[in-house]
Amino acid sequence: MKQKLNLYLAAPRGFCAGVDRAIKIVEMAIEKWGAPVYVRHEIVHNKYVVDGLRDKGAVFVEELDECPTDRPVIFSAHGVPKSVPAAAEHRNMIYVDATCPLVSKVHIEADRHNQNGLQMVMIGHAGHPETIGTMGQLPEGEVLLVETPADVATLTPRDEDKLAYITQTTLSVDDTVEIVKALQNRFPNIVGPHKEDICYATTNRQEAVKAVAPKIDALLVIGAPNSSNSKRLVEVGSNAGCNYSQLVQRAKDIDWRAMDGVKSVGITAGASAPEILINEVIDAFKDRYDVTTEIVETAVENVEFKVPRVLREPA
Repeated sequence: MKQKLNLYLAAPRGFCAGVDRAIKIVEMAIEKWGAPVYVRHEIVHNKYVVDGLRDKGAVFVEELDECPTDRPVIFSAHGVPKSVPAAAEHRNMIYVDATCPLVSKVHIEADRHNQNGLQMVMIGHAGHPETIGTMGQLPEGEVLLVETPADVATLTPRDEDKLAYITQTTLSVDDTVEIVKALQNRFPNIVGPHKEDICYATTNRQEAVKAVAPKIDALLVIGAPNSSNSKRLVEVGSNAGCNYSQLVQRAKDIDWRAMDGVKSVGITAGASAPEILINEVIDAFKDRYDVTTEIVETAVENVEFKVPRVLREPA
């Protein structure tokens, strides 16, 4: 007889509007211009999604100079430094920018502060494509990066009274609050965004995990190891009291020994994980346990972003 198990499905989970739009952009570009279409950097951080698009005719490269000039190139949802579209124009390439509109909003913000003579402090993760893209909107030295509250103490801005801060869109909401506090304590005149730059999808997924946490013995986050928002969900689960909070890419990655004696499991997914992988994990539990599922919903998302006009026009 199968052991009973309660599965709590966090909602919202999985794809966000920016990821949805980015994937659609690649598919529509292949439809419009035929294969191959080049994509600079993984369009979104998910192997299953990337492999699926590769099968349809997308070629993923790390840098623009790996692309031939006679094929279209797409820039990933994470955003790119200003130098990248400039280089594409210089080479007379057709390019489509799949940067998430909420990341573009941060780029515009940084630009505006820069025009007003403010130096930027970016709260983000060094080396993450989104951070590289956002810092690359402004000239060298105009954006200072902080990753932790401790980093704030070591900042050496040009002028302490002429600062503004922006954040990566996929950070932990709680961690960011601490860093912002440290910035405001040290630089009382620092200018912040009207509303946090952390996007609605990141915030909503973290809130849903917090709501699920008290009900469960273990949390599984479906997502990629290089996905910032997925890794933050694991941390949020741990901080909310889940003794076992783990990232898995697919059902085959579940450590079933760790599930011994567990009576309730929470399931969520990062913003670039498709529903098919979530269902795969649920099915794996149903194979092994007598499962009762419950949805824990903390928000309803109905955001949709239009694809660029170039893709809506006939070839």
